[in-house]
Amino acid sequence: MERGVIQMSILIWSIEGNRQALDGGAMFGNVPKALWRRWLDPDEQNRVPLACRALLARLADGRQILFETGIGSFFEPRYRERYGVVESEHVLLRSLEDAGTSHEEIDGVVLSHLHFDHAGGLLAPWADDQPPHLLFPRARFLVARASWDRARRPHPRDRASFVPELPVLLEASGRLEIVEGRRSAWLGHEVGFEYSDGHTPGLMLSEIGGDGGVAVCADLIPGAPWVHLPVTMGYDRFPELLIDEKRRFLEDKLERGVRLFFTHDPAVAIARPARDSHGKFAAVDGVERVEGLELDA
Repeated sequence: MERGVIQMSILIWSIEGNRQALDGGAMFGNVPKALWRRWLDPDEQNRVPLACRALLARLADGRQILFETGIGSFFEPRYRERYGVVESEHVLLRSLEDAGTSHEEIDGVVLSHLHFDHAGGLLAPWADDQPPHLLFPRARFLVARASWDRARRPHPRDRASFVPELPVLLEASGRLEIVEGRRSAWLGHEVGFEYSDGHTPGLMLSEIGGDGGVAVCADLIPGAPWVHLPVTMGYDRFPELLIDEKRRFLEDKLERGVRLFFTHDPAVAIARPARDSHGKFAAVDGVERVEGLELDA
């Protein structure tokens, strides 16, 4: 990525973060194991491999915006195994360097929600003698209102999914933007938002580039297998609501030619939505990595 050059189009990269190995039953809800193991093969502990992927966009004005940050490496060693974090290093930082940039050069970070596997990458790697602290020293942090409120006052059911220190650090940075509505005045017209409540309150789904662009599916659709409407996660708070939201989301993206970006699929970063003659949705033309994909501004 050449620094200092103003691009006339949006360019996007898929950015790999720390991988996880989580219980397959939890990831596929009430889908029988005999079915879901065709999609992801479990290990001897019934865990399936998962990505914690981010998307980097260079907007037409040259600003670099990161969507999601993955799980990072903020967990101390005794919790790393409990939450299935595969690597000890902060993989996102290396992946940003591979894309020709760094966390110090990111202008904005957009977070679908503040669960640790999407926002933990904001934090520096764990060190025995240091308290948690933020990376991305110049970035503006964008979080939806309902998502922010949930992180500050979590329900007992999902309290363990949040990093207690993170809202405090974000607020103290002076660079937090609470998003309400379809647009951020700071980001401009190139990025739009819609919202889902089936997984967690105020899940903010970003769309980059409008018609023909890319939608960050976050935990509404974690990966290609979850494009099939009945497939939900055990972590979802309202699975039936999520299925209805997913149907509307996919119908809209299919009609407008918007591609799907998956944060958790271990093999597919981006794909196109499709629907067969029986009305069943699927992900097609999937690719594992995206490097400088050009979108019309």
